[in-house]
Order: sequence, then structure tokens, then C-alpha cells
Amino acid sequence: MELHADYSSDARAATAQTVRPLTVLGLETSCDETAASVVRLTRSDKGGRAEVLSSVVHSQIDDHAAYGGVVPEIAARSHVEMIAGVTRRAMDQAGLGYEGLDGVAATAGPGLVGGVMVGLGFGKAVSLARGLPLIAVNHLEGHAVSARLGAEIAYPFLLLLVSGGHCQLLEVRGIGEVSRLGATIDDAAGEAFDKIAKALGLGYPGGPALERLAASGDPARYELPRALLGRKDCDFSFSGLKTAAFRIAQTCETDRDKADLAAAVQAAIARQLAERSERAMQAYAERFEVLKQPSAAREALGSGKLFVVAGGVAANRTIRATLEGVAARLGFDFLAPPMAYCTDNAAMIALAGAERLALGLTSDIDAPARPRWPLDEARALSDPSHRPGRKGAKA
Repeated sequence: MELHADYSSDARAATAQTVRPLTVLGLETSCDETAASVVRLTRSDKGGRAEVLSSVVHSQIDDHAAYGGVVPEIAARSHVEMIAGVTRRAMDQAGLGYEGLDGVAATAGPGLVGGVMVGLGFGKAVSLARGLPLIAVNHLEGHAVSARLGAEIAYPFLLLLVSGGHCQLLEVRGIGEVSRLGATIDDAAGEAFDKIAKALGLGYPGGPALERLAASGDPARYELPRALLGRKDCDFSFSGLKTAAFRIAQTCETDRDKADLAAAVQAAIARQLAERSERAMQAYAERFEVLKQPSAAREALGSGKLFVVAGGVAANRTIRATLEGVAARLGFDFLAPPMAYCTDNAAMIALAGAERLALGLTSDIDAPARPRWPLDEARALSDPSHRPGRKGAKA
């Protein structure tokens, strides 16, 4: 686990050339939501106050439900059909024309590359046609800043990014300044939720359905394996849990059996997330004692210990309550994005783009679409969470 004590993002924010409000169009097409949003960022000593002027999300749940999961080609074709209309609705809701924008931000990865290409390509077209700066945004960075859509919070903070495709503990010091403290070595928590829900016959999307079923179940009835017990780092593993739950699901005969298994799965995932997060909080607190910071930094950071949970799984109330309890016990403030910004959306992409634009971090028109794009690229190269294999390294 590597922690950094420099807060160069504060200095970068202080020297940013742009001090007036910035209005940015954001586009998100990395998976099965076609989304567009307009966000206005007003700079402050805490990094900025975000105002969401519009947020439009077209969900493809009905398109994929029959297959029990996202089909990449179907998703990409839907993005092509919907992106122009969704963007037009977002601009209309914001009450702006393109002349009212300062830039256009689009997800450039990671994600299903066919979908990423659609949103990024549309963003490039807007940039060229309207003479606007282009900001290619890492989808994970969008999740990292998503809590700032609901509250004006300062960097740095500790982040648990937990979604269908990602499960990471990150130290967020500012835009472009993120260090990985831990990550899943196999499946993400959201992926485990969805696949176990599918084994229980709950349909798609599985995570919310499993949460509803778990509300009436007994989490103590089934004993599920605990992963990586011999390790003291912050990495996660959910493949063993998923396999064990899948086998038990084959024996479930009644609704009570299914409810009890759902409750046990939810409790097991919450427990692992809490255990690894507690380790990260303890290390973070030891390294970032507020009294060691200059007085200006102390004033900006408040308590200096903020734990943020973002991503689709952050919408699970049991997991959110469990993590909030751990944070309170260790003296951390707890924050999660508003529910509307936990799952994939374009407001978080617009905000990340606006923060990058304020720092002069724009992209060339040939910015590539990337199926894999780790936030902490240096750590991903030096210590990959997934080792190379038959299908190559997974970031």
C-alpha cells in the first residue's frame, strides 16, 4: 500500500488560469447508458462548487434483459441511435446553446470500446464544429469526483470505488493525482452481485434485485468463504464467494432459501468491503495527520479524514450503512454521491472535464478510445493487480 504526502493539486488549483465559472457538456457511453449532462463549475478554495444544469440518461436495460447482461454490440448500436437526441435534450434542459459552453468532455475509457468510441467520437465532432476544447475523461475519474456533485468537498480524500466493473481503494489528491491502495484481483463486487442474482433467477440488472430479496432473508443461514485471510493488504477477491454462492443457488428450492442466500451474499460482500476499507483508513489516518499539515491546508481539509464511496454498488443501502459505520468508528467523515450519480451518468464526466479544463488539461482531437485505462497508471505498470495471461493483462 503506497500513500503520498504531497498535495500538489492544491498548488495547481491555486495557479489555475481560469477563475470564472466553467460550463461543460459531458458525454458518457462506456457501458449500457447513453448519457449527456451540462455542469457549471464555480471555482473556490475547496476546488469548486458544481451545479448540474441538466442530466439525461437513456438506459438500455430493456434491450439487454433477455440476455441476462450487457451485449456489447447491442449497446454500441443503441449509443449510435441515441447519442444525438440525448445530447439535444441535455442542452435544452440546461437552457443553453453551444455558444454557452466552455468545453466538451467525453468518456474515453475504460469500458466497452464500441460504446466508448460513439460518445468520444460525438464529443470530437462537437469540439471541431463549435471550436470548443475537448477533454477526454477517464470514466473512473468521473466516479472519483462524483461525490462533489452533491457537496463542496476539498481534496484529498480516501475513495472506495465499487461498481459492476471496478473495485478499488484510491487516494485522491486531485484531478490526475490518484494512487491505488488496493484493488480486486479477480471479480468486482458489482459483478459478483449480478452473477449471483442471475444464478438465483432474479433477472437483469441483478444487483438491485438481490438487494430487495435480501431484505427478507437471514444472512446467518449460509456460511460463505472469506477471501485472502492471510494477507494484510487492501486487495479484494470475490471469485470464491461467487462460485460458492452459485453452487448453493443450485440447491435453493423455496423463496425462503433464495432470500437467505441473497442476504448472506450481501453481508459477505459488505464485510469484505468494510475490512479492506478499514485497513486503508488506518493507514491513511496514520500518514495524513492533519496537525502535520500547514495551517492553510488544515483549514481547507477540515478534519482531514474523509472517506468517499462511489460507483453503482454505493447505492446498496446495506453496504453504504456498513461502510458509514466503519468510517464513524475510525473518525472519518463519510460521503457518498446522491443516488442519481452513483450509477453511470454524464454529470460526473462533465465535472471531471470542467476540473481538468480549469487546470488547462485538455486533449488532442486524436485522443484514443481505451478499453482499459487505470487511474494510477504508474502503479498499474509496476504492480499490476492482474498478471498477464492468455488474454493479456487486465488493468
